Amino acid sequence: MLLASQATGDARFKEYSDKRLAFIANAAPYFQKTTESHADWGTKSPLRGLLTPHALDDCGAMCAAMIKATREGSKANFRPLINTHIDYILNKEHRLKDGTLARNRPQPNSVWLDDLFMGIPALAQMGKLTGEKKYYDEATKQVLLFSEKMFNYDKNVYMHGWVEAMTEHPQFHWARANGWAILTKVELLEVLPENHPDRPKILALLKAHVKGLANYQSGSGFWHQLLDREDSYLETSATAIYTFAIARAINRGWIDGLAYAPMALLGWNAVATKVSEKGQVEGTCVGTGMGFDPAFYYHRPISPFAAHGYGPVILAGSEVITLLKNNAFEINDSSVQLLNK
Repeated sequence: MLLASQATGDARFKEYSDKRLAFIANAAPYFQKTTESHADWGTKSPLRGLLTPHALDDCGAMCAAMIKATREGSKANFRPLINTHIDYILNKEHRLKDGTLARNRPQPNSVWLDDLFMGIPALAQMGKLTGEKKYYDEATKQVLLFSEKMFNYDKNVYMHGWVEAMTEHPQFHWARANGWAILTKVELLEVLPENHPDRPKILALLKAHVKGLANYQSGSGFWHQLLDREDSYLETSATAIYTFAIARAINRGWIDGLAYAPMALLGWNAVATKVSEKGQVEGTCVGTGMGFDPAFYYHRPISPFAAHGYGPVILAGSEVITLLKNNAFEINDSSVQLLNK
C-alpha cells in the first residue's frame, strides 16, 4: 500500500497502511499486559504471533512493514514490536549447524524457501533503519546459504524445500516459493549498501533467477504452479510477484530492460485478468506446506480468499506504473519493444 501511494500519488493508500499499523502498535501494549496477567490469553490473543512469535511466519513480514512505515514517517511507536521480531529472527528461530534458518516440520531440520521472505527483508530493513552492518551481513548470509542448498543452476530456479536428512533432494519448483525468493533479493538489493561485499553475489543470483523464470513463462503471461510442469495450473500470486520483481529490477537498472520489460508487461496483463469486478484476486493458491510428490502441489486449492494474492497484485501494478512512466514502448510486427534510450 505504501508503494501504491508512491506510484499513484494517491495518499489514501498510505493512510490505509498508517491507520492499520498504528492500530496494531497501539493495541500491542494492552494485549501484552493482558497476556501476562491471564495465562490462557497466550493462546487466544489476536496479536499473539506478533507479541510472542514462534515462527518466522508470525512476525517477519509484518516487522519489515513496520520498519518501512517508520522510515516513511509514521508517528506510531513500532519499536517494541520491531525489537521483539528482530530478536526472534536473529536469536530464537531454529537453525541448522551452519546457521541457515530452518524449521522442524514436516521433517527435522527442514529448510523452507518461504522463510527467505519471512525473515530476510526485516533484517535488511533493520540495517537501513539503524545503519548497522550486522543486519546486512546476516541478510546476505542467509540468501547465500539458502541458494547454496536450493538453487538449481541448471534451471536457474529454486526447489521449495530441503531436508537435512535426505540423501536425495526432490526438485519441486513451486511457483510462489520462487516468488518469495526473488522478492527477497529485490527487497534486499533495494537497501543493501552499494559497497557491501556480498552485493555482487546477490545481484548475480537475481540475474540468474530472472533468466530462469523467463524460460518458464507461459504464452498467456502466467507461470505454472510447478514452474517446469506445464500440466500444472496457472497461478496468480507467483505471476504477480515475478511481475513486480522483474519490473523493479528493470526500474533500478539491475537487469536488461530490453530483454525483460516485455515479459513484465505480459505478466501484468495476465494478472489484470484475475482481478474481478468485486476487486477479488482469483487464481491464487492457498497456503501451502512442503511436499515431496507432485500431486501435493497439483491439487492445492485456489481461492479468492487466499490473502497471498492481494499484496503481490498491488505491488505488481504499482511497479508497472513506474515502468511505464519511465520508459517508452512500441509495437513492432505485433511484438512489444522497449525503446532504447
